[in-house]
Amino acid sequence: MENAVTRLPALEVTMRDTTTLLVEYARYHRDPRNIATHLVGIPLIVLGIGVLLSQPAIPLNPGSFWVLTPAWALWAAAALWYLTRGGWLVTSSVIAGNGLLMLLAHWIAVQVGPQWLAWGAALFLGGWVIQFIGHYYEGRKPAFMDDLIGLLVGPMFVCAELLFALRLGRELRQTIETEAGPTRLRDLHAGALR
Repeated sequence: MENAVTRLPALEVTMRDTTTLLVEYARYHRDPRNIATHLVGIPLIVLGIGVLLSQPAIPLNPGSFWVLTPAWALWAAAALWYLTRGGWLVTSSVIAGNGLLMLLAHWIAVQVGPQWLAWGAALFLGGWVIQFIGHYYEGRKPAFMDDLIGLLVGPMFVCAELLFALRLGRELRQTIETEAGPTRLRDLHAGALR
């Protein structure tokens, strides 16, 4: 009986909806400088993963650009997970955005040929460097260090921020700001934002 009880919180953690996930993630991202670095760093990380996982490539038709790769398998698995979170606007945006990044990643891998591994690693590591610079401004560790689901929520957060910039998703933005607090510049000589 104890094992069933100890497994329940893990199930609850995996079943959080888009709004809950974005609120939790936003609590680690209230400094606009950190948010700005995420708008660059997260797409670079996703792009780097796409390039790194672009091999091996199995053509769907001989001579076709469309191939089956580990990157597309990961995209499909992530897309299914996003679809189970609800929040149609953010969900459709993140699936489409990640899909475009996978297309670009495969195009880069074809263009650079044998250097695909170096390019993928450079994009991936460069994205992380930018992320950690942002968290210096925030004064807090990245969200994924407390919850690995944050690695999937990061692209959702970027899409949500882009939607907010386009004046879409106002209710979601209001919920995030009510629960996580408004964005504000952290005084680098003071402690972390709380």
